[in-house]
Amino acid sequence: MMPGFPVLAAFFLMMIFASGAADAQQKPARPEPSQCQAIAQSLPKATFASFSTPGPTLTNDPVDGDVKITFLGHSTFFIETPGGVSIATDYSGAYPPPYTPEVVTMNKAHPSHYTLTPDPAIKYVLHGWSDVPGEPAKIHLTVGDTLIRNVVTDIRSWGGGIEANGNSIFIFEAAGLCIGHLGHLHFELTDQQYAEIGRLDVVMVPVDGGLTMGADSMSRVVKRLRSSLILPMHRWGPPIDQFLALFGPDFDVGYAPTPSVTVSVKSLPRKPLIYVLKGL
Repeated sequence: MMPGFPVLAAFFLMMIFASGAADAQQKPARPEPSQCQAIAQSLPKATFASFSTPGPTLTNDPVDGDVKITFLGHSTFFIETPGGVSIATDYSGAYPPPYTPEVVTMNKAHPSHYTLTPDPAIKYVLHGWSDVPGEPAKIHLTVGDTLIRNVVTDIRSWGGGIEANGNSIFIFEAAGLCIGHLGHLHFELTDQQYAEIGRLDVVMVPVDGGLTMGADSMSRVVKRLRSSLILPMHRWGPPIDQFLALFGPDFDVGYAPTPSVTVSVKSLPRKPLIYVLKGL
């Protein structure tokens, strides 16, 4: 046996353990589970969790905090969470937020919903489509106090066909709230997609009447989602009243004096409210 072998062996063992510890530290944390997904007990009648009694939330997630949502234009909203996370939806650069967001989401149905040259200061640029044709984009990312995930849908292609998985519905879970942005939705959702989306307390809905989906079809999606707060977006052509006329007494309608709304679990309306933010 070589002189000093026990010392050398101990040294190498220490190096191996140190390396293992470093690798463990570098491994990304396990993704947070969604607290908003439906319990698909008997599709198509999925059971949705109640917003009045939210379940476990993200670590250090201030459930009693407020989320501020500001309509910037077209389908771009600026979301600010209690933990300081800032998100711009359908970011194209045409509707700049008040400051550089930490996260931007994009959909590629039209150039007004994405940009391939975003501000390099943006930390997370999330595409709602995959670079592999036909493959679904898969997003399940925790940023600060917010879980961001997506549910893919098909879109109509420019040539008149169907492009599989070309659109993403982005869902933001923060402060006990489930906030969804339908993106450039072209087709009514399937039972499986409703189950993957789960509960949406707040939903941002295109109301153009045809560029995405007909108003009647879109109203069916809204009614089935049963969100507490509905924020119209993406209005082209028809007046907003044509969309609002499709909802009966089960829905309230309000017009905001500003482009922003502040919402929390405690302040969600008990009766579904379609809230038209200033600037739409």
